[in-house]
Formats: sequence, C-alpha cells, structure tokens
Amino acid sequence: MPSLAALRPYLRDALRDDLIAAVVVSVLLIPQSLAYAMLAGLPPQVGLYASLLPPLVYAALGSSPYLNIGPVAVLALMIMQTLQLAPAGVSPSEAALVLAAEVGVLLGAAALLRLHALAALLSVPVLHGFETGATIAIAASQIPVLIGSLATGGTLPDLGRSLQAHGFDWHGIGALFGVTALLALIAVRRLPKGLVSRLAPLGVLLAAIGIAWAWNPLGLSRVGELPPLALAFTLPRLDPELWTAMLPGAALIGLLGYVSSLAVAESLARRVGQRVDSRRELMGLAGANIAAALSGGMPAAASFSRSVLMSDAGSRTRMTGVFVAGLMGIALLTLSPLLAWCPKPVLAASIMVAVLSGLKFGPYRDAWRYDPAEAALMWAVTLLVIFVGITAALGLGVLGAIALLLKRSARPHVALIGRIPGTEHYRNFERHQVLLDPLVLGLRIDESLLFLNGRSLADVVQGLLDTHPSTRRVLLQMSPVNSIDFSGLSALKELHETLERQGRRLDLSEVKGPVLDRLKASGWEEWFRGRLYLSHHLGMTASD
Repeated sequence: MPSLAALRPYLRDALRDDLIAAVVVSVLLIPQSLAYAMLAGLPPQVGLYASLLPPLVYAALGSSPYLNIGPVAVLALMIMQTLQLAPAGVSPSEAALVLAAEVGVLLGAAALLRLHALAALLSVPVLHGFETGATIAIAASQIPVLIGSLATGGTLPDLGRSLQAHGFDWHGIGALFGVTALLALIAVRRLPKGLVSRLAPLGVLLAAIGIAWAWNPLGLSRVGELPPLALAFTLPRLDPELWTAMLPGAALIGLLGYVSSLAVAESLARRVGQRVDSRRELMGLAGANIAAALSGGMPAAASFSRSVLMSDAGSRTRMTGVFVAGLMGIALLTLSPLLAWCPKPVLAASIMVAVLSGLKFGPYRDAWRYDPAEAALMWAVTLLVIFVGITAALGLGVLGAIALLLKRSARPHVALIGRIPGTEHYRNFERHQVLLDPLVLGLRIDESLLFLNGRSLADVVQGLLDTHPSTRRVLLQMSPVNSIDFSGLSALKELHETLERQGRRLDLSEVKGPVLDRLKASGWEEWFRGRLYLSHHLGMTASD
C-alpha cells in the first residue's frame, strides 16, 4: 500500500482534476452505455455493466490517462452483426459474454506474444473508410427507433427490407419524442464549450424521462423496468459451438478495438508530449474485456468522444478511470427506477448525434489527391460496411492494404544519382542539376532488398546500363537499405555475377552496420569482388 507521503503529491496536484473529469465523462457515459447496448441488440443494463469494471481494470493495466473504456458505437454495430451468428437457443446476453471473453483472450495472447504491431493491419484509409461507413450505418439503423418503428437492420439493404415488411410504420408520439430530442441535442452542441454544454445532453435525457413519467402516453417505447442492477460474477457459457461461432467476429472486434483505441491514445498523448506503450494498451484492453465477460457486460474499447472529453476536462492520471467506475457503481445502485422511463427514441437521437458529429468526408478528397488507389480502397470499405456488412469490409480493407503494399514494394526504386556541382552531395539526376561520371554509374537503392522486390533488381540496373554503355563500375549507395533477406542477397549476388560477365565491377557505399554484419555472416566475401566505401563520394572519386 502506498504511504500517505507518497499519495500527498497526487492528492495535492491531480485529485481534483481527475474527479472533475470523471464526473463529466460519467454524465455522458450513462446514456451512451444504455444506448449502445440497445444498438447491439442487448438489454440496456449490459451497457452499464460494461462501464463499471472495464475502466477499473484498464486503469490498472493500461498506459493512457485519457482513455475512457466502455461501450462504443462502432463496436456495438459489429457486436449486433456477430450475435446474429449465435447458435439457436443461445440468448444475445450469453453470446455477448462469450464474445467479450474471446476478445479479451485474443488481445491478451497478442500482448504476451508482443504482437502490438498488429495495429498496422488497418491502414489509415481502411480505418477511416470503416468508421465512416459504420457511422452512416449506425445512424440509419436508428431512424426506425427514432420514429417509433419496429424495423431493424445493420445494413441499408437489411433496413430497407425490414421497413418494407413492417409497412413503413411509425408512431406519432415516439417520433415526437425522438425528433424533439434530436433537435435539442443538435442545439446544445452549438453552446460554448463549458460545464453547461457538457451537462446539456444529460439534461435533455432527464427532461425526456420527466415528461414521459408525467405524461405516460400510450404506445411510447421505453427502456422499461430493469432488473436489479447488481453485478453477478459468472463464467461465460462453455459451449464449443458458441465459442467457435463467435471467434471470427471476436477477432475483428478485438483488432478494430485495439487499433482505434491506440489511435485515440496516441493522438491525445501527442497533445501534451507524452508517449503511449502499445503493448500495455493491448494488456489494458484484454483485461477490460475479460472483466466485462465476467460481470455481465459486452466487448469494450476506448470511446473517441468520451476520451477527448476526459482529456479536455483535465484528466491527469488513470485514477480518472477508477473514479468513473465508482460513479457508475453509484448509478447501478440508484438509477434503475429513473432509467426505466427513458424513451427509446431519445436514446436513438443521442446515438445519431454522437456518431454523426464525427462524420468527415475531407479525408476522401485528400486521399484522392495524394493516392487515388488508397482513396478507392477507402470508398470500397465504406460502401461495403453500408451495403454488405462489417466482416466483408474489414476483410477487403486488410487484403487491399496488403495488396497496395505489395504493389509498391514489388519493384525497388533505384535512382540514378549525380554530384551537385561544388559539393560532395549526390541527388537524383531527374530532379536536380547534377554531374554524372561516364565511367561510374552511381545508383541509390531506396528500398530494403526483400523477397518482394529482389528479383527485379538486376533488370532495373541493366535498364540503366543500357543507356550508359561506357560504364565500368556500378556503385550502389545502400544508406536507405535497412534489411536484406536471403532473396535480396541472392538478387545482389545475381547482379554481381551479371556485371562480372560484362567486365564491370559492383561496388557498395554507405552500407549500414546491421546489414553489413548479416552480409559478412553469410560468407559473402567468397563471391563479392567489389569494394566497400564509407561514403558515396569516396566511391565515386576512387581511382581503382
């Protein structure tokens, strides 16, 4: 136990800020936890359970003082689609516990195996395309709830078929509550940032609850009486068929939850010059999801909106998460009668405003200007989320990002470089006015030599030699080369032998230490007859 002397600096410097941040975030978390659980097709109390222990466990294992862990809109949509794959006879709540447990186990295994580089599987275009598509799909799925319709659907075609099956029904009282709440929430977002604007969404929710209780109109869809809000610690259902059915969805939820949470953590850390430990983020999310599985919750991750709010509210340490958990515990014990009167259309309005506030189309324009192929991938992922489903969208996104990487790496960029007059600097002759030596062909390899691109090295160099027939030596500047695998070594040997047959010599300059160590360990002195130069200029001006 830390001593009072050790706690005194925290009590003096950070306690007040952490408490204020926890109160502000809890105000937003209470309605969002209910809404996102219902979005996932789960009882509303499941969202409250997922907001209690997960932030507490993350505070113990994670690294960011700004992340709020709990139900997230995008993951709720993924959970809804995954739960549809559960075997017959399994309730959504039971399947959600298994899903959370699998997410936690997978992330925990990734942390133990140091696989935090998995974040690279979702590139920025794929991640943004997915988030935009999910935002649109979530907002569309809430339109029927907003107007009191019984239609449901996670994609636009499913939603359209459901609306048609229900005869495009709607309920006037429900629509009145939903549309009024939607307009009110939009209006309060325009208020100046401050305590009033932060408490305003809760005020809208409480006002709707008060009106519903005083008026009690017939036909208004409400959350309804909640069971006693007390945590019941239990193991997820041990059904092999259920665990197998949930596993693919758990892998995608875990990957997206980790990548998006890490992106939020790093973004907020950069604001104050801090760094985030990506492996500890894996551990924190793993523990949070296992805690959710053992306490009746649902898969959890970091919420962008709540995390930004927590940062803006002045959170100083991860103790904010502990205080959030305590406040949610108080809510569990005291708010059940109040929340029962909450109109579902109002929760739908809160979901729509929350997700649509982050909708951005500017990155599509920027990506098109920079790389049309990545922009096309971004659009494809977005459209697949909206019209087909999340699994297909993420699958295409990962495969598409890998395909673009392979395309870029398949042919190494080899630049013909010459000396800038009056200096010892060498630059690409296509971009600068440089001096070329007719006897020495200076080339710069701008990629690591790997199995992806090694085979084409000799062809690229030979193409340049065909335009410079007087060349007697080829000098490769190797400073950009960080690694050479066995395929790259074979390509280098092939180039050496080809030049030797032509009566030319292959020399290397500026080879990095680790690369040279591996070359020497491979016994390359047995076949390499060229020279090694410390600098490219020394190699170009050597007389031998």
